[in-house]
Amino acid sequence: MTDGTGVRSLVELPAGGVATVVGIAEAAEPHVARRLVDLGLTPGTAVTVVRRAPLRDPTLYRFGGTSLCLRSAQARHVTVQVG
Repeated sequence: MTDGTGVRSLVELPAGGVATVVGIAEAAEPHVARRLVDLGLTPGTAVTVVRRAPLRDPTLYRFGGTSLCLRSAQARHVTVQVG
């Protein structure tokens, strides 16, 4: 869901894409939002899409010295700014 300003869901970034975390969507269930933040996906964190699985799920992301696979159902709740 791109809004014309470069803000979109993490799941929309292509492989090799880089963006900065803006926040966690309010639609995320509290336990999901808390887990994403606990993993380090906090505002201002740079995230790189390393690669996607053959069927696009899960996706490997790198941020803050961490590599982590997230399913689309989780990554769609992370709002990022491209550029």
